[in-house]
Amino acid sequence: MDLPGAEAQEIAWPRKTRSEELRLQLADEIVRGVYAPGAPLDETRIANRFSVSRTPVREAIRLLAASGLVEVRAHRAAVVARPDAGQLAGMFEAMAELEALCAGFAAERMTATERQGLEDIHEKLRVLIQSGDPQQYHEVNEAFHNAIYDGAHNAYLAEMTLSTRSRVQPFRRAQFRNLGRLAKSHVEHDRVVEAIMRGERAVAASAMGAHIVTVREEYEHYTETI
Repeated sequence: MDLPGAEAQEIAWPRKTRSEELRLQLADEIVRGVYAPGAPLDETRIANRFSVSRTPVREAIRLLAASGLVEVRAHRAAVVARPDAGQLAGMFEAMAELEALCAGFAAERMTATERQGLEDIHEKLRVLIQSGDPQQYHEVNEAFHNAIYDGAHNAYLAEMTLSTRSRVQPFRRAQFRNLGRLAKSHVEHDRVVEAIMRGERAVAASAMGAHIVTVREEYEHYTETI
């Protein structure tokens, strides 16, 4: 869906590798309970299902293990796991602090062009609320957060934040299935964007930290409904 007028430029999304696509698909199924805890993940069967070689399947399983969704065992099939409450809390706690740092730095360091780009993506998310498509919203939401990481102008911080987000990603995706979550997420983004546009570092950091805390709460609510 394009934006009106001058904002109708296409936003280029990074292409996902086949391993990343498989990871997201399997992660969604694990979180939804399609694969029960303890269920084996047979590489050959998964490769046949998705018409791929075992190489991207093996890499996808490795990535899932980093999120705590899979337990990899030597010389045996990996099995489905669930991160314990402490592990999940730790990942989200780190995520909130890293994203808050990025938002704070972005408020001080974003160029005029970068600020306009962030506003364009924010508007695209607003339009997507009407579609009610959590998958599409998630894709653009990642671009929104990436724009803030880039706007922080700290490559090392961006690398750490992306690495942590990769681990938390399955849980962030799942919470978008909650009724009304897309609109609520956009309101939370509003607070971040407004603070960044005003150059208010502390306010932007606080708003982003609160947003990630809410994401965790929404994920917990989602798990109670499945």
